[in-house]
Amino acid sequence: MNNIKTLINLALIEDALVGDITSNATIDKNAYGNAVIRAKEDIVVSGADIAACVFEEVDKKIKVKIISHDGTKIKKGTVIIKASGPVRSLLTAERTALNFMQHLSGIATLTAKFVDSVKGTKVKILDTRKTTPGWRILEKYAVRCGDGYNHRVGLYDMYLIKNNHVDAAGSVTEAIHCVKQHRVEGTPVEVEVRNFDELGEAVAGGVDIIMLDNFTVANAKKAAINVQKLCKKLGIADNNRPKIEISGNITLKTVRTYSKTGADFISVGAITHSAPAVDIHMRISL
Repeated sequence: MNNIKTLINLALIEDALVGDITSNATIDKNAYGNAVIRAKEDIVVSGADIAACVFEEVDKKIKVKIISHDGTKIKKGTVIIKASGPVRSLLTAERTALNFMQHLSGIATLTAKFVDSVKGTKVKILDTRKTTPGWRILEKYAVRCGDGYNHRVGLYDMYLIKNNHVDAAGSVTEAIHCVKQHRVEGTPVEVEVRNFDELGEAVAGGVDIIMLDNFTVANAKKAAINVQKLCKKLGIADNNRPKIEISGNITLKTVRTYSKTGADFISVGAITHSAPAVDIHMRISL
């Protein structure tokens, strides 16, 4: 929470370095009013609690009531927040509060569209580390608001052997061997593979998750079948087989097809790095 408050204060300083000169010039300092924040389109709410913190950080006299809580799917025109207090303070907080909610609700809303697209399959939609610097915890929280799942938070909570690691180590087999020498017990090991030879090395290496990097739908299906066959050949029980993750340029148009390949996870960088901000606005009455 301390990091989030720091982010809020940085945003407020950015927007109101020496105060809101327009509000100070046009609005009596003793004026009190009521603010209502509404969605101007159908959205999944995320960031309402952050917006409330923005108002409270600007002025402790502001009273905030959250009407539509994070994770709620709402229709156009639905009230998200009601706030009352000094009008100058409400207006000082307005843009920063809306910026947080518009961005985070955009992520939640896009995530929910991907999740809805794979309904009826076993696939879970994952985020990635393709996040805005400083915003990662909030953006990954927004993914959860949209019923998605978080992949690793950072470089410290999962071993993820990517192409550069494989090339530097010499092979998938050698990279897995190096990781297992340094592995902290209980920390998952995932390896990204580019072809069927690397897939075979990953299965034999006993990793937890295999990421199929930019595989076609046909090759992803073939890879899932190969994993089952290799596990059977190596005597790996079905409940211990590596999970399969698909990654690379997944869109709303293709995600449903990929979800039927036998994969367990589909990771989508776009839900954080390319989610459009949703349309939310605030109106004040005296």
